[in-house]
Amino acid sequence: MLPLSSDVKAWVAKVSAEIVEKESRVIKKSGEKIPYTTENGVFDDKFANDPSWWTNGFYIGILWLMYIKTGDSYFSDLANRLEEKLDIVLYDPELLYHDVGFMWGLSSVANYRLTGNKVSGARALTAANSLVARFNPAAGFITAWNGEDKESWSIVDCMMNLPLLYWATEVTGYRRFKDFGILHADKTMEHVVRTDGSAIHIIDYNLDDGSVVQTFGGQGYGVGSSWTRGQSWALYGFALSYLRTGEIKYLDTAKKIANYFIASVSEHGFVPPVDFRSPPEPYYVDTTAGAIAACGMIEISKHCEAESNLYLNAAVKILQAMTEKYADFSENSDAILHGGSEGYLDNFKKNIDIIYGDYFFVEALFMLDGMDICLW
Repeated sequence: MLPLSSDVKAWVAKVSAEIVEKESRVIKKSGEKIPYTTENGVFDDKFANDPSWWTNGFYIGILWLMYIKTGDSYFSDLANRLEEKLDIVLYDPELLYHDVGFMWGLSSVANYRLTGNKVSGARALTAANSLVARFNPAAGFITAWNGEDKESWSIVDCMMNLPLLYWATEVTGYRRFKDFGILHADKTMEHVVRTDGSAIHIIDYNLDDGSVVQTFGGQGYGVGSSWTRGQSWALYGFALSYLRTGEIKYLDTAKKIANYFIASVSEHGFVPPVDFRSPPEPYYVDTTAGAIAACGMIEISKHCEAESNLYLNAAVKILQAMTEKYADFSENSDAILHGGSEGYLDNFKKNIDIIYGDYFFVEALFMLDGMDICLW
């Protein structure tokens, strides 16, 4: 059990119970949707319009979290049915990109870990082979997106897809999956994570020698800025790379990013802005970044004795601040966590409900409440 004070334990138990009550109600009324956001408070069905959308695994992940928490087979049965829907994407190479870890890690890998479902295991290995095929051996990184014009692009988000490769080595014994994951993590550690612990979103590599050609602001304010969800992907991603490989350099990197995140978010009342280096106005928040970072900090706290309370307490402060201002357990909205933003610039939506905000919020609270199973 995590070393929480009695007051925090009581708060965690209360919020966890509210999550179970709300998710039970919302999931059972939503049928077989796979949502991304809400429309007038009601979940949309993103899968129906865009089956290959990168977030289509998170709702299934929530179902598995609810199954772990309650033991109710309603959630596992629905998770199985929704996982089958993703087959239309899994077996079409043109629809696959680096985010297969998000899609099949929280669906098929979770299913295999919890139930031993061999069909799910085969799906997850198919996804892992797809991710391995995106590795460029000359340059040493995994290509993020499709299209010849983006073959040289890598994004920090991919750190969260590497656990799929580590899992594939665990179940097959073949080192190549883990080895490619380590090579990509090392490349990211060297070129994406800055010395102060902040992280670049998009980086363009030379395909012949792996040198850096240029960087892009991506979903942040601009080049050289600090998109907070990118920081959280890096923070949690390196913590998970440590968990699955035992390489201490990844834990050290996760701590460096977490230290930067904590120092920065404390200046914003522990609710992250979209970008830590954006101008004072316009000011936007992104609660999804806070939820992801909290999960990463909780994981880090399990592996460092001396500073454990630093990371655990910061995670609690972020979750409490966001719960007070942005959590919704009413019947007015299918989503729990409001205040999500896709990015800083005008072409990105702000202050919306985003399904991965809910996923990581639920994961973080359930971890604090004693859940000792990691789906990643």
